[in-house]
Amino acid sequence: MKTDELITMLSTNLEPVDHSKLPHGLAIAMAVGGAGALVVAFLALGARPDFGSPGAMTFLAVKLVFAVAVFVVSSVFLFRVVRPGGERRTHLALAVAPFAGIMLLAALSLVSAPSAHWEAMMMGDRWLQCLVSIPIIATLPFAAIVWAVRRFALPTDLVRAGTFIGLVAGGVSAIGYALHCTDDSLPFIALWYSGTIALCTVAGAVLGPRLLRW
Repeated sequence: MKTDELITMLSTNLEPVDHSKLPHGLAIAMAVGGAGALVVAFLALGARPDFGSPGAMTFLAVKLVFAVAVFVVSSVFLFRVVRPGGERRTHLALAVAPFAGIMLLAALSLVSAPSAHWEAMMMGDRWLQCLVSIPIIATLPFAAIVWAVRRFALPTDLVRAGTFIGLVAGGVSAIGYALHCTDDSLPFIALWYSGTIALCTVAGAVLGPRLLRW
């Protein structure tokens, strides 16, 4: 068989790639994983006892704004990076903007408080629960998103793809944990929420090349 005949044979009956499968499949996985994380957080930990009080709602709103911002920004970049060559349209500096914002608020909170209160403001009453709960809850959305990326996408930068998967999963998990957490100081949120989400992000970067390899 001549080369021209081989090329002609291979190029016949080609079907166009359905690019809609990627965003739809990834969105469904994120929705299912996120809903599962919220259900697990609620069933395992329950809602905070003072849910509904004005003071509690103020700090809950701060936690949710931070966690949702992390989730939204990282989701935008995840949809880009899972496509071949999409890593060129992602900027890690923008992904840290929510963290920079909560760190600034925490610093202002510490400056305005007596130094004797700083340790209590940063450690709270349940720092260990926060440290353990957010990464554990994040495993469900992480697994769902990894499955979707392996099935519908072909990322070329597996480390960066894994990084954003971990960041998305950590953000979703923080949303669920915030509904339970009663430690309301800004330094606590900046230290432990940011720290545990960062831990999920690092785990995603480490596991990404192994789990997403194709």
